Amino acid sequence: MIVPLPTRMVRRSRGFTLDGGTSVRATPGAEPAARLLRALLRPATGLPLPIAGHGQIVTALDAKLVGLGAEGYALTVNEHGVLLRAGTANGLAHGVQTIRQLLPAEALRPSRVSGVDWTLPGADIRDVPRLPWRGFMLDVARHFQPVPVVRRVIDLMALHKLNVLHLHLTDDQGWRMPVPSHPLLTSVGGWRSETNGDGEPHGGTYTRAELEGLVAHAAERGIRIMPEIEMPGHARAALAAYPDLGVVREPLPVWTRWGISDSAFGLHALGFVREVLAEVLEVFPGSHVHLGGDECLLPEDVHGEFLRRAAEYVLDRGRIPVAWEPTGDTRSVVMPWKDETQAAKALALGQDVVMAPHTSTYLDYPRSDDGAEPPGQPGFVVTSRDVYHVPLPDGVLGAQCQLWTEHVRTREHLEYLAFPRLAALADTLWSQRPEWEGFATRMRHHSTRLAELSVPAEVRREPCEHS
Repeated sequence: MIVPLPTRMVRRSRGFTLDGGTSVRATPGAEPAARLLRALLRPATGLPLPIAGHGQIVTALDAKLVGLGAEGYALTVNEHGVLLRAGTANGLAHGVQTIRQLLPAEALRPSRVSGVDWTLPGADIRDVPRLPWRGFMLDVARHFQPVPVVRRVIDLMALHKLNVLHLHLTDDQGWRMPVPSHPLLTSVGGWRSETNGDGEPHGGTYTRAELEGLVAHAAERGIRIMPEIEMPGHARAALAAYPDLGVVREPLPVWTRWGISDSAFGLHALGFVREVLAEVLEVFPGSHVHLGGDECLLPEDVHGEFLRRAAEYVLDRGRIPVAWEPTGDTRSVVMPWKDETQAAKALALGQDVVMAPHTSTYLDYPRSDDGAEPPGQPGFVVTSRDVYHVPLPDGVLGAQCQLWTEHVRTREHLEYLAFPRLAALADTLWSQRPEWEGFATRMRHHSTRLAELSVPAEVRREPCEHS
C-alpha cells in the first residue's frame, strides 16, 4: 500500500523487526541517508537506532548500480535485516521514505508510541520514477507562510517522493526574499496595510539564513527548491519599495487586493533584476530559476524583450530559466498553465516543458463542489482524479501542482488543499503504470498515514474569511 507505487515489489515470507538492539550502518557517502532514517524513525519508535560500524539496517551508496537513474533505489527486507542501495543520495532519500511506509502507520507520529510491533514486511523492491520533474508550487507572497510551515511542506513532499518545491517568493501583494542591496524590498514590500478591506495588516519575510536552511532541509530529503521572482508584471510590492523601477514612476502602496495590478517593471529595471537574481543564485544552488513572466500588461514586444534579457542573465551563469510563458530562448523551460496548446507549441520548438494546467493542477480550486468546502478560487473544481489524469504529452519533463494562497491563512487550510491531491500527483508521475483505481485503493490506507501526521481531513469553513 505504498504511495507512490513502486516499480517492482516482490514479497518475501519473512520480515525484520526493529528493536532496542537494532543499529544502522552506512557505507561511505550514505551517511546522510542513515541519519535521515534514524531521525525519522526514532520519535515514534523510541528506539535508539545508533549508527555503528555494524548494523542490521544498511544504507549503501553504489555508483555502479545500473538501471536506477538519478533517483531510483533498491530495497531488500528479510529476517536478517534491511539493505537500501542507490547510485545517488537522492535515490537513498527516496528509499528511506519507502521504509517509513512499510512500517505501521504509527511510525509517522512525532512522539513515542507504545505497544506497536515495528516489523517491516519481507520484500524486494526496485523502484525508479517515470518522470524527473514532480513538483509543488507554494505561493508565499499572497499569504506569508512561516518557516516551520514550509519545512513541514518539504517533509510531506518527501514522503511522497516529490522532488521540486517551487517557491513563489514575490508578487503584487508581497516580497518575501531579502536582497541586501535593496533593503526596502522586504521592509516596505514585505507588508501590506490590509487585504480586500479587512483592515488587518499582513506580511512577513525570510532571512537569508532561513532560506538557506530550507534549501539544506530539502536537499537532505531529495528535493530541490526553485525560487520564483515575478517579472516584469506582478511587481507592485517591489514598486512600492522602489517606484522608479516602474513603467509609471509614481509612489504606490503594496497591492491590497487580489487579481492583477497594472504595475510592471520597465526595461530600465533590468539592472535591478540582475542584482536580485545574483542574490537568488547565491541562496538557491539548484539548476532552475523561475522568472514568472505571465499576466503582464506591457506591450508584447517590451514584455518579450524583458523576459529574454532576464533569461539570458540566468543562462550565462549556468542555470536554467523557467517561466509561465515562453522567454524567447528555447533553452528555457516553459510551464503551460492555460491549456495543452501552450505545451504543444513549446515542444514543437524543442523546449523543455513542465505541465501545470490550471484545470488539473491548481489546488486553490475547491476539492469538490460540496458547499461546506472552505473558500477557494472560483470557476473550477479540481478533484484528486483530475490531478491524477493531468495531461502529460510525450516529451515533457513532468508536472507540478500549484497552490496560490489568496484564501490560505493557516497551515491546516494549506494541507487540506494539498492532500490527498498531491499524493495523486506523486503517484501518477512516479509510477511506471499509473492506474487510478489502484491508487484510490492504496490511498484509503495511506490516509491513515496522513492522519498520523495530523494532516487535516477537513477544515471548518470560516464565514468571516476574506476573499
